[in-house]
Amino acid sequence: MVEKILEVNPVSINDKNEEKKNVIFLAVENRQPEVYELLVKRKFQKESVFRAVDNKGNSALHLAAMLSNYQPWHIPGAALEMQWEMKWYKYVKNSMPPDLFSHHNESEFTPKEIFTEAHSDLVKRGGKWLNSTSTSCSLVSTLIATIAFATSATVPGSFNEKNGEPNFAHQSAFNLFAVSSLIALCFSVTSLVLFLAILTSRHQEDDFMRTCLESFYLV
Repeated sequence: MVEKILEVNPVSINDKNEEKKNVIFLAVENRQPEVYELLVKRKFQKESVFRAVDNKGNSALHLAAMLSNYQPWHIPGAALEMQWEMKWYKYVKNSMPPDLFSHHNESEFTPKEIFTEAHSDLVKRGGKWLNSTSTSCSLVSTLIATIAFATSATVPGSFNEKNGEPNFAHQSAFNLFAVSSLIALCFSVTSLVLFLAILTSRHQEDDFMRTCLESFYLV
């Protein structure tokens, strides 16, 4: 619909509501990535709409930094929700003129300061979610590592008393068992180390974009 309106009446991109918010502001505020992407592609036609501010001195980046009540993406877990909030903010920021990064609104807040304040509770809840999930999973990893170590150190079928070799040494099932036990041990220990890294993380804003969740996805 937005694309059709802009094709029929291109100057409508300059229209503003009573709060002096144009279509860029509304797309960002209501978390509409498809609409915003369409507008970004038309940026070369009317870059001034990206530099506009509303009646409170907010740029579109200020609105992207706020925690909106409307979120089209329904993601379970505060940590994953925080990651998507970071992605949305970074996406809008990368399409904005650099001079707006440090722009202050009427309350003397920059977009980054608003993002930090608005998402402080979500960061705390995300950290608790990561710690809780990592604690539970690390216990499972520890159990698997213990069992894998015990099985890798135990030779099924005992040994041949004459030459000291395993009785099943020349059977493919024995080799498969040995390799599988070693792989299980390596993966479980690696998972345990990554979960411990998550538990000892500071859980800052940028951690949800990179370090913590990358480790979480790996395990």
